[in-house]
Amino acid sequence: MSRKVALVTGSNKGIGFAVVRSLCKQYDGDVYLTARDVGRGEAAVEALNTEGLSPLFHQLDITDPASVRTARDFFKKEYGGVDVLINNAGIAFKVADKTPFGVQADVTLKTNFFHTRDMCNEFLPIIKPGGRVVNVSSVAGSMALRGCSPSLQARFRSDDITEEELVGLMERFVKDAQEGAHAERGWPNTAYGVSKIGLTTLTLIQARRLKEERSGDGILCNACCPGWVKTDMAGPNAPKTPDEGAVTPVYLALLPAGAKEPHGQFVSEKVVQPW
Repeated sequence: MSRKVALVTGSNKGIGFAVVRSLCKQYDGDVYLTARDVGRGEAAVEALNTEGLSPLFHQLDITDPASVRTARDFFKKEYGGVDVLINNAGIAFKVADKTPFGVQADVTLKTNFFHTRDMCNEFLPIIKPGGRVVNVSSVAGSMALRGCSPSLQARFRSDDITEEELVGLMERFVKDAQEGAHAERGWPNTAYGVSKIGLTTLTLIQARRLKEERSGDGILCNACCPGWVKTDMAGPNAPKTPDEGAVTPVYLALLPAGAKEPHGQFVSEKVVQPW
């Protein structure tokens, strides 16, 4: 039987780094720290080595299709697939950033939604039976959802929304933002929040598909909020440490064999939240 393996995207710093640290202490298998930049990734691995931990490294840039496919082929060849996939890579503009909102919408959704979706489309087919998929979303998505028009809320919460429809809605938000008309067309004034609406909704669609197409494989797929965490992205005023932020993603990654739930849920503080 091939050795078990866990993969964490965007994990050379912040929450992803803390998730790798925690998995190295708890997971019975190989743990891969990944980063766009090889030097930063290898430095992060060395930092964990000084703590007596032994993560492995693989270059992975979710915005680069060739990098994603190379990583997919590596894990398929070496491990027969992936047992734990934690999609953590993401970006956010600072509140004070003067970049035009239409540009922020385009850049933020490309990484947090579109490229994360590309990553999932390459890796979900190689998730092994009993696997765990965790998409690191945010309560900012839940808050942004409540700021959407009733018709948009209804679609994002519907049981029959398709991935194609969701992609169309995310593309529409970017277009509306670039035209300066997003507010009048029912969208909230947060590109990051909308990107996380997209990611959480995508997770629910993925979970539904896994149940339909691989019902006997026992794969669990969930979205989660790590909380407001002190990172380069969230700033120094956040109340949680990265290690505290890693708790819920790691909890979902290590759901015991045979567990049936949570699946297709949004989880914060290890508790399923309404969506």
